[in-house]
Amino acid sequence: MKRQIIDTISAYETIIIHRHVRPDPDAYGSSFGLKGILQASYPDKQIYVTGEHDETLTFLTQPDIVRDEQFNGALVIVTDTANTERIDDQRYKTGAFTIKIDHHPNDDAYGDLLWVDTQASSASEMIYELYEEGKASANWQMSDAAARLIFAGIVGDTGRFMFQSTSQKTFDTAGELIKYDFDRTELFNGMYEVERNLLNLQGYIYQQFSMDNDGAAYVKLPIETLKEYGVTASETSLLVGSLGSVKGIKAWVIFIEEEDQIRVRLRSKGPIINGLAKEFGGGGHPLASGASVYSWEAADEVIEKLKKLCQ
Repeated sequence: MKRQIIDTISAYETIIIHRHVRPDPDAYGSSFGLKGILQASYPDKQIYVTGEHDETLTFLTQPDIVRDEQFNGALVIVTDTANTERIDDQRYKTGAFTIKIDHHPNDDAYGDLLWVDTQASSASEMIYELYEEGKASANWQMSDAAARLIFAGIVGDTGRFMFQSTSQKTFDTAGELIKYDFDRTELFNGMYEVERNLLNLQGYIYQQFSMDNDGAAYVKLPIETLKEYGVTASETSLLVGSLGSVKGIKAWVIFIEEEDQIRVRLRSKGPIINGLAKEFGGGGHPLASGASVYSWEAADEVIEKLKKLCQ
């Protein structure tokens, strides 16, 4: 499959890379890391990454501006995106050929060519694996900037190598990436330093969360609370793992209210939660998933189902 992807890439002059909406470091790491590799390997090709920019990820990079006509005859590559609804920039449909590279369960087998590896810690890890194959078969090149982005994606999706998805292969990949010239301290600062208002909201989460005797926990963040602390809904993504340090916790959900929906962020230390996310139109990994609901009554349903999972 990797050879097929490499051969397909070599056949196109314009390549447009997509990732999922509301991006995280792995979305940026896999898409922009791939762009960097391809730019270094095929300097004559036109290679872009599209999608709406998230200001919290500016320390990594920013997307390109891609015109409609540039999709004509272009190869589209979508990284780190389980289903078509979550692809950022639906113009991907207007490209000539689509490749899916992802590590989520393959519930939506879209694309003309698919490489899905649910054992991979991250899509960024898969991009490095693709690079290794490309290096051996097509003289692919890795740039320092691409290595930095891929490393960031792996760190982000493994929780700094703490999640169960981290494997020996993950550590081996990270070991190869740190041989390149980039400032890891600066990168970690960009990923994990937070503004005081976000820390204050984290304090609110610690004070307000509820947990039952079975280790099921939740906290609700209404729009009024976000406005009070001066935090945007997207910025709360940095706080989703906060409750993971609570002794006795098994799984937790954080509800973030937006203007048109309530975002559901689920995390677990054991119980499988992506089935619960699917019940509410979402999905994700067994221990890290998300969904959306449209009322606090529906949020309460999520809480009750989570409690049952933890019993």
